Amino acid sequence: MANNTELVAQCRQKAQEWLSPSFDEQTRAEVQALLDAEDPTALIDAFYQSLEFGTGGLRGIMGVGTNRMNKYIVGMATQGFANYVLKAFPGRTDLAAIVGHDCRNNGREYAETVAAIFSANGIKVYLFESLRPTPEISFAIRQLGAQCGVNVTASHNPKEYNGYKAYWEDGAQVLSPHDTGIIEEVNKVKIEDVKFEANPDLIKIIGGEMDFDYMTAVKEGMVDQDVILRNKDLNIVYSAMHGTGRVLVPLCLRSWGFQNINVVPEQMVIDGNFPTVVSPNPENAEAMTLGMKLGTKLNADLVVATDPDADRLAIVCRNGQGEWQILNGNQTACMFYWYTIKNKKALGQLKDSDFMVKTIVTSELIAKIAKKNGVECFDEYTGFKWIAYRIRELEGKRKYIGGGEESFGYLPYDKVRDKDAPASICLICEIAAWAKDQGKTLFDLLLDIYKEYGFQKETTINVVKPGKSGADEIKQMMENFRQTPPTEIAGSKVILTKDYKTLKMNDNGVEKDFEMPATSNVLQWFTEDGLKVSVRPSGTEPKIKFYCEVPVPGEFDGDYNAATAKADARVEEIKKALGL
Repeated sequence: MANNTELVAQCRQKAQEWLSPSFDEQTRAEVQALLDAEDPTALIDAFYQSLEFGTGGLRGIMGVGTNRMNKYIVGMATQGFANYVLKAFPGRTDLAAIVGHDCRNNGREYAETVAAIFSANGIKVYLFESLRPTPEISFAIRQLGAQCGVNVTASHNPKEYNGYKAYWEDGAQVLSPHDTGIIEEVNKVKIEDVKFEANPDLIKIIGGEMDFDYMTAVKEGMVDQDVILRNKDLNIVYSAMHGTGRVLVPLCLRSWGFQNINVVPEQMVIDGNFPTVVSPNPENAEAMTLGMKLGTKLNADLVVATDPDADRLAIVCRNGQGEWQILNGNQTACMFYWYTIKNKKALGQLKDSDFMVKTIVTSELIAKIAKKNGVECFDEYTGFKWIAYRIRELEGKRKYIGGGEESFGYLPYDKVRDKDAPASICLICEIAAWAKDQGKTLFDLLLDIYKEYGFQKETTINVVKPGKSGADEIKQMMENFRQTPPTEIAGSKVILTKDYKTLKMNDNGVEKDFEMPATSNVLQWFTEDGLKVSVRPSGTEPKIKFYCEVPVPGEFDGDYNAATAKADARVEEIKKALGL
């Protein structure tokens, strides 16, 4: 890369533009240092492309340059977003935006930059006084009747990253036609177009009053308070992973009635460097180590954690031997759906008009649970904005009672339109309290679900293909699978193929159309013995993802490890069958 003379020349030319008076002295000095360096690698990394404003917003490594997160890239994105909002609501004089941020380095500076630019464009801004969870930003948009919102966060990415999630007036991340419309406006903006000078009269700082309203709304996710009051001493250990859940998650738990809440002190410290973890992702077992250590010391019933912007959660509970067992996203989701349906039914709260939502790559066990209990469960695309889409479509006609996806995100009520870890943690603790009433643990409940509906294991296989050649290879892999779909996988005949790009399926040799709100580059294969494989290129990383659901035939006898070993062996057969 460093020897590519033409590329180096292009990057030098772009970098020279960043030496203009439009950029501050520190930025100009850092860019000049890149230009003066003997090795051009860092210069190329910073300027070889422009950080793309995608359908969810921005995400990238922080630093100077067009391919980095910095206040100028944030500024151009916000100016484009503001331009689109002004076009989308012509003649409105009461436009408003909600702006928040999480614990990441530079988060406050970027959030204040966003607020300044919205206000300079005549849009009133409600700016949170300090870091807040992503779901509270979504809630505030709806609560205050704003037309849009921005949360400055890179979710669970490593510490070098920051990002920018863009929201529309329904509190959900933007969908068509607004997503492409915003991108078009952002791509038109030059640095000299950005109105960085704030209008202080249009910026209002918000905080505690919105926290109170949000916490009140979170209680709508509760199914049975009596079970909590009977088990108010449930021993809970919580980690905020240095992020935004540190205040509100313990407060929400207390507002639900839980009294024995212990926190991991080292991970309650706000720190964008995430010093206690390799990566602040609660999906990674390593990130849960300190929580489990404290849980062991305190003989806790369960350990729960949130990622830095508190939209995802992780759960660790005791297995039959009293050892810690980390639940995956599908297992957690199954428990949410199963408990909500079972106990709303028992309490006489379940209505014919109630519905739930999952994503197409999330466990089919959920669909079985819903079907057996007469609850409609919609299948939507990956990404919580699609779950929010379904809620919006049915708003005022039917009642949403829960929905989630395999990537550790869940929403148990409809006042928010994104993943909501504070509410989900409260609900999983209610489920643990209900289990304790029965003399069981959360893990025992999971085994009960498997006994009733059959055991299956969900595994995601990530095939990483970096660079342009990797992107071409992924494209070719998808094309090959489309042209020559597998007729059998791991010795089992494929009986149903779905192509979400063409919205056509082959059902036992019969071609049919099916409906979805949009098209997507996803393929799915279902076999006669219940195997399900979904394949799609990642939207954010250079990889192609294979989601495998592997049922173990026969009745589940309660031996989790033996059933898991059988499923793992089958996963190896799937890899071989698909050439992975």
